[in-house]
Amino acid sequence: MTHPLWAPWRMDYILGPKPDSCVLCLPPDDLSHDEERLVLYRGKTAFVIMNKFPYNNGHIMVAPLRHVMDLPLLAAEESTEIMELLKQCTTILREFFKPQGINVGLNLGEAAGAGIRDHLHFHLVPRWNGDSSFMAVMSETRVIPDHLASTYTKLKPLFARLRPGQPA
Repeated sequence: MTHPLWAPWRMDYILGPKPDSCVLCLPPDDLSHDEERLVLYRGKTAFVIMNKFPYNNGHIMVAPLRHVMDLPLLAAEESTEIMELLKQCTTILREFFKPQGINVGLNLGEAAGAGIRDHLHFHLVPRWNGDSSFMAVMSETRVIPDHLASTYTKLKPLFARLRPGQPA
């Protein structure tokens, strides 16, 4: 038995043009599309972006600004900033969403589940007891309770207060 789920924002992806370039590579001096791309924060060597196809509400990613695909290829400065952003993102997600847990992960390579295998990125996914309800178990469907644009608007001010090297 199928269970339809209305998700009108997916039509933009289905009908829209697919980029030939890396979807995680940001133009360095052009911030004009950051809201459209769901970029929450740009640091010196890394950035925070919302996942356009989230596993759960509040699913965000931390990635290096430089196009790099493997951990050993990160410069020390990139590794440090990414770890600091992961810590700060965890604080913000806990504050805003009040989850009972957070999955933090990195998929290296297609076999490991990397959907964007050529640009390293860490996932942070807020979790709540029972969020894998009957929808996910019975019909392999996730319910995202807030529209991406609405969540972005709510989260953006929290990321605006971030300063490199400072706690959230």
